[in-house]
Amino acid sequence: MSAAPREGANAAEAPSAPDRPGSGPDAADGPVPGADIHADTGSRPAHEDGTTLLIIAKEPVPGRVKTRLTPPYTPAEAASLAEACLADTLHAALAMPARRRVLVLDGHPGPWLPPGFEVVPQCDGGLDERLAAAFATCRGAALLIGMDTPQVTPALLAPALGPNGWHDCDAWFGPAADGGFWALGLAQPDPGLLRGVPMSTATTGAAQRRRLTDAGLRVRDLPMLRDVDTAEDAARVAADVPDGRFARTLARLSRTTAR
Repeated sequence: MSAAPREGANAAEAPSAPDRPGSGPDAADGPVPGADIHADTGSRPAHEDGTTLLIIAKEPVPGRVKTRLTPPYTPAEAASLAEACLADTLHAALAMPARRRVLVLDGHPGPWLPPGFEVVPQCDGGLDERLAAAFATCRGAALLIGMDTPQVTPALLAPALGPNGWHDCDAWFGPAADGGFWALGLAQPDPGLLRGVPMSTATTGAAQRRRLTDAGLRVRDLPMLRDVDTAEDAARVAADVPDGRFARTLARLSRTTAR
């Protein structure tokens, strides 16, 4: 979903063989015990039961995440920044109204995962296939975001997750500054709307949005956000949200790196 290849498995990253979920649990393993993947919504429109919030992410393991931050940061420091990104995103997700909150994870949960989330493993394949598979676990409206935008807030997603979020709307689209996208919502999830969309190019976002409109969907846009990929990105995003864990982690690491 990004304009440049990425090492992580989030909503703006490209597939990389060593980093793919083939090294972890397969999608066939299903969700953690107790997860309700296909709750019956009866005869009501699916979105009347609320929206499922999907967060697609990668376990913050040194050398496997945020490799474009190295240098100036070490792989361990880059992983700390990735964990802070993810923690801020999950914290924001808990404050958002949602029918379900699902972490679609490449890897294994750690102490950074708060209560309140179902966890399902990412499937094998390219990013388009993994995003499509995430939506395939949902019945009814779903909104997917990644872990690269720690500046996300409930207010930013309020238009999509509010009580009128799906009124006269079939899809929500959040463009990224690098040409990708950081959010995608579907009133009726259809994996076919994602499969085959070229990922990790400067026109990925435009191609995905065009796929939606070509299907006749009524699309609304969310604000453009910057993904955290490079040290410059990190500094700019931290300046936007100086009170978050990501900004605090970056400040601490920057002082260490400057020595």
